Amino acid sequence: MRKDSIVINNNETFKLFITEEEIRKRISELADELNRDFHDRVPIFIGILNGSFIFMSDLIREITIDCEIDFFKLSSYGDAKISSGDVRMLKDLNCEVEERDIVIVEDVVDSGLSIAYIRNLIMQQNPRSFSVVTLLYKKEVAKVDFPIDYVGFEIPTEFVIGYGLDYAQKWRNLRSIYVLDPSSDGNASTTGED
Repeated sequence: MRKDSIVINNNETFKLFITEEEIRKRISELADELNRDFHDRVPIFIGILNGSFIFMSDLIREITIDCEIDFFKLSSYGDAKISSGDVRMLKDLNCEVEERDIVIVEDVVDSGLSIAYIRNLIMQQNPRSFSVVTLLYKKEVAKVDFPIDYVGFEIPTEFVIGYGLDYAQKWRNLRSIYVLDPSSDGNASTTGED
């Protein structure tokens, strides 16, 4: 079931958390920062599938500098709410990253496992620079020893869906972001995606 302010899935209730309008405004601000920081370069924006595809699509349309795009596809969740801790590559890059400016586009940085895995892969190929832009950042639980350069929203450690973020591959198509209501019947102690 879906209404504007709530989504119900398997007896779990998700409440509206970040509106479509708030997301659009913040993406425009992030794009302004990226356009300024890379104004004399041609970065490669690399989206992490499946979660980042909506965010990346909206972000890239706000980018006014010359750029390229590519995608990684990783797996660490399956249909669960908690990462398995085992990050696997499902789709590698088609581009050469050596001496290039790389901007990783993530939907959410949660535990930090996926972004650390990606950074390690990229840094082995000697990029000119490496940056991360993420729509959501769960700073309290992220175990990263490098900066997350561009953050849309810092959020608490709660499970969220919508705007590309899924629950068992569903709800990516929601225009806003919803958070699991801890009073619903589901397990509210989960951390979410990465």
